Amino acid sequence: MLANRIIKVGLLLLGGVFIVLQGLKFELEGAAVSALMLVVLTFIYCRWTEIRSRLFFWFLVTFTIAHLLSYSAWYGPMIEKGEIDYYYYGANILYIISYIFLIAKITTSLKLKKVFKELTIPIIILFLLDVFCVVLVTDTTKSALSIYEYTLEFVYNAIVMALLSVALIDYMYRNDNKSMMFLLGSICIVFSEIIQLAYYYILDDRSLGFIYSFFLVIAFLFFYLQSQLQYTGPEPAYMDIDEKLEA
Repeated sequence: MLANRIIKVGLLLLGGVFIVLQGLKFELEGAAVSALMLVVLTFIYCRWTEIRSRLFFWFLVTFTIAHLLSYSAWYGPMIEKGEIDYYYYGANILYIISYIFLIAKITTSLKLKKVFKELTIPIIILFLLDVFCVVLVTDTTKSALSIYEYTLEFVYNAIVMALLSVALIDYMYRNDNKSMMFLLGSICIVFSEIIQLAYYYILDDRSLGFIYSFFLVIAFLFFYLQSQLQYTGPEPAYMDIDEKLEA
């Protein structure tokens, strides 16, 4: 238990160092610290979590590999204009896959037929909002990206917004601490991704580095906290009438 606490404290310190480095634009050092931070987090999850989720584990592994690939890009050959940046495409595809694992983690634990029946209107509204937000956010980078990079960013943003919508639906259905933690983590991921997009493609503002890295660290804090809890939902309002009568 003492080793567990020491490693967790060290992990929090690494998170703070990462935020400071990104805010000061020490991006190489920040990439190294974030990769180490994710490796340690994955180790903690595997070593000290009693009931582990296979999909959440693969989310951590895939996200960590993506970060390691992004870090290794600093030591790769210089990408000339017109050349394909395999590091960029590889890392972003891995990030997309990692978020798909999170989405699958939620959807596989839900009774989808019942959820769609009870939450039809909110789901339709969320879908329309997702389409609007993805188009609006991605279009801000249109002038800075090639057609292939734009397509990848569009898919990336669509998956991130889908993650937020699924997390919100999960919380509306279950209304418990685990789903709330997952929702808060997803909200922080969305904020982090949008601010990071502005940081790299739109605004040259050092404070954005602090902000997006802060949200990223907080997101993984919430994701880890929810991984230590068990579902206690769903809220009785979404149970079948027969189940409520029997209760």
